[in-house]
Amino acid sequence: MKRSTGLGTSGSRRRHRALAAVIAGSLFVVACGGGDDGESTEEPATTEAPATSDAPAGTEAPATSDAPAAEELPAPTGEEMVIGLVNTEGGAGGLDFPDIRRFMEAAIEYTNEHGGLGNRPVKLESCVVKGNPETSQACAQELVGKNVELILLGLDLFPDYKTYDAAGIPVIGVLPILPPDYTANALFLTGGNATSQAASAALAKDYFNATKVGIIHADNAGANSTASSLEAALDIAGIEWTAVKGGDNETDAGFQGLMRQATEGNPDVLVSLYSDAGCIGTMRARASLGITLPVITTNICADKDVIDAVGDDATGWYFAGLPEEKETPDRALLRRLLAPIMEVPEEEVTAAALGLGGLGYTLWMSLIDYGNKMVADSVEMSGQGLFDYLKTAEGLYLFGGVTPIACGSNPSYPAVCSFVFPFATYLGDGKVGPIADLEAVTGSDLVDSSPYLP
Repeated sequence: MKRSTGLGTSGSRRRHRALAAVIAGSLFVVACGGGDDGESTEEPATTEAPATSDAPAGTEAPATSDAPAAEELPAPTGEEMVIGLVNTEGGAGGLDFPDIRRFMEAAIEYTNEHGGLGNRPVKLESCVVKGNPETSQACAQELVGKNVELILLGLDLFPDYKTYDAAGIPVIGVLPILPPDYTANALFLTGGNATSQAASAALAKDYFNATKVGIIHADNAGANSTASSLEAALDIAGIEWTAVKGGDNETDAGFQGLMRQATEGNPDVLVSLYSDAGCIGTMRARASLGITLPVITTNICADKDVIDAVGDDATGWYFAGLPEEKETPDRALLRRLLAPIMEVPEEEVTAAALGLGGLGYTLWMSLIDYGNKMVADSVEMSGQGLFDYLKTAEGLYLFGGVTPIACGSNPSYPAVCSFVFPFATYLGDGKVGPIADLEAVTGSDLVDSSPYLP
């Protein structure tokens, strides 16, 4: 139930940033934090299975797989597999995410030399949409005409599911964006706003024992949508909330005003949905006002540039969807493949630095892992076969081995494949890492969104 709504001191300066703002609330950055047997891409690695005591049904610890590591595989010898990719690039209002495609292309080039997708080399047919239904429909018709076996969605606001359904072409995406995605005839490896914000509500209730929450966010279409998901989850959790809206960009005084308003009702926890420069502004405002309430935010605010700018002003901030970075063969491979594309030294290829491009890499390398397991289980590789396997198989994890995959486990969200999230916090000395006592308090080191999904 909505308790009150305020308006930031500088008002709202609306811009066409709907998709960017929605994604800011739901972004899950790959961190290659480990892997189950057979998931490593260079050499075998022994890892401890993620805790799953509070995970949704179907997310048991990974079973031993006979699938070989990708780099151990020779070039694929099967029939070429044509796959379509739909991604938003060059759209109005900053809707431009070419790194999703570029990072995926780098991963496909590599895997075409090491086993392909279930021993099939892949030809990627890319089609660019501009953030409107017309270009999404045009891409669907174009890719169907190219006889693709599988459609991959990078970021597409208006996927033409009807055209794909009519052609019998399965659809797998990495991130549902708008409500129709959740119930579409598709599978999305991550959960989007509904699950990420329900996880934030779960952290507030189950870790902080919060009964009141103060929310601050920009007053634009995307941020309002993200806030609505959070507010609905807080209602289910029985937590009172106050939402304070500000401009897309605020002065230092403006961010301080938002923080004052958000704390007027004596909340137990704050949630900030600001991103980029807003992360810096909100962190500095909280510190300058001497506010010590914990703040839950997105993993965008854990970006190295943000932490470098604010330093210990990030103390007390908690970042949703940010797994622990560990040095694994997966991580080494990611750095090697993506550093040339990012034009940075390998040591600068961090989880936060990947940005949205990490979604494309995560999607493809996850599918490679599933494809290897399919072949090991004597399942023939095809677009439809991969879709069906992903929908029904157990013991699968998102690339990195941290987040269990449980497609369709929630009947209200049949297209969603993951419902649990890692959380991180600022540790001091410019470092971000796991919440030390999270498992001791909640029973799991992953936060389950399922109880609070609207």
